[in-house]
Amino acid sequence: MLRKIRVTLAILFFAAVTLLFLDFTGTIHAWLGWVAKIQFLPALLALNTGVVIALVLLTLLFGRVYCSVICPLGVFQDVVSWLSARRRKKKYRFTYSRPLTWLRWTVLVLFVAAMLAGVGSFVALLDPYSAYGRMASNLLAPLYGWGNNALAWMAERMDSYAFYDTTVWLRSLPTFIIAIVTLVVIVVLAWRGGRTYCNTVCPVGTVLGFLSRFALFRVSIDADKCKECGLCARKCKASCIDVKNHTVDHSRCVDCMDCLDACRHDAIHYKVYKPSTAPVADGKDKGSDGGVDSSRRTFLTVTAAVAASTALKAQEKKVDGGLAVIEDKVAPKRATPIVPPGALSARHFAQHCTGCQLCVSVCPNEVLRPSTDLLKLMQPEMSYERGYCRLECNRCSEVCPAGAIKPISVADKSSTQIGHAVWIKKNCVPLTDGVECGNCARHCPTGAIQMVPSNPADPSSVKIPVVNDERCIGCGACENLCPARPFSAIYVEGCETHHLV
Repeated sequence: MLRKIRVTLAILFFAAVTLLFLDFTGTIHAWLGWVAKIQFLPALLALNTGVVIALVLLTLLFGRVYCSVICPLGVFQDVVSWLSARRRKKKYRFTYSRPLTWLRWTVLVLFVAAMLAGVGSFVALLDPYSAYGRMASNLLAPLYGWGNNALAWMAERMDSYAFYDTTVWLRSLPTFIIAIVTLVVIVVLAWRGGRTYCNTVCPVGTVLGFLSRFALFRVSIDADKCKECGLCARKCKASCIDVKNHTVDHSRCVDCMDCLDACRHDAIHYKVYKPSTAPVADGKDKGSDGGVDSSRRTFLTVTAAVAASTALKAQEKKVDGGLAVIEDKVAPKRATPIVPPGALSARHFAQHCTGCQLCVSVCPNEVLRPSTDLLKLMQPEMSYERGYCRLECNRCSEVCPAGAIKPISVADKSSTQIGHAVWIKKNCVPLTDGVECGNCARHCPTGAIQMVPSNPADPSSVKIPVVNDERCIGCGACENLCPARPFSAIYVEGCETHHLV
């Protein structure tokens, strides 16, 4: 029964998180957005104290149920492992293995060091929620989009508009490649060894694994009833059951309850844990429940570092009239990248963003895309080749689970300067072609661009734009709608710190 409950909840959470990355309408986020905000690392970075305390208490009561129910990457590994068992027709294929404690703590220390140093790409690479988010948004979302477009095509021919086309495009080649590599690594590890990634690499698993050693409810083996048949150990995807010594490494156990169903002698139970007073046969195995003091000191040191670091940071038109091909715009080289309204500053955004790609997935204007900067790899930044940041949209601030983009109202967004427009004289159509334009001024939502005579002494000369930096908010309408190709005659430079205008 416990296993069925766990599997049902895991399927519901996994489906909910996946739908968040596939939904391009924004409707699902209104109902299920909270699922992303209860993920451990995003909640920690967002300083969502209530969520963090709830997850810690959940682990201290029931063990690592977070890893087997809430974490989408953990559930994905279970799916791969289940498929492997069916493909290979081996239900009992695992064996007990000693914990690689040194590797787990080394990765965690490096992870915390990266957070303190502001190396967001390393943090984003190891966070399990963000790793799954990249796979979902880069690999599953395009398939979902093409499927939607196929339905829209069929519906249109039946005079129905229940579906509409959505653009499917590659936002970042490096992030796409990382998503593929991550998928291959996770699938290979899960196919062969079940929860290998969770118990050797994942920093969240290491932290929760330490807490689970003190959980009230744990999987326990009754030595008097155990016949040492080994079925429970061969069913354990975490490889943490030592049948010989009748012990369970609770730091690696993810409470999947598979072992309970596997035992035929009623010797293994999930209940209030009572530590055994019997001596352990092999002193080297004390790492599963013994030697707590040194591990506790290490854990408290690392946790303090984490707390300190989080406190410090906390299908488009291609031709013109069907005749001339419109050349694609090329992104300018910005001295300062543009981060979304609500990010407060480039530093705050870089220190909190886990690169999960949720904001990229939901951006309806195709403005957000993953950065290719090595230190901020996979963290989103804004660019205006395909659209601009419309004043009425604040969807990215509504879905960010890590607090990298704070919730911001439409009114506040319209007065928040995230950048300022810069005019490039040599690209401007009135000067290169000698014709009137004024497209940037007409579409500026804040009236920050005015057209003035290019020759002050001749009022009838062609007019060129002048930017009022005090009124410009950096929305990118001017850059996106500028007819100059391939480089716009006006582009936006980001602001290191956002401020009101």
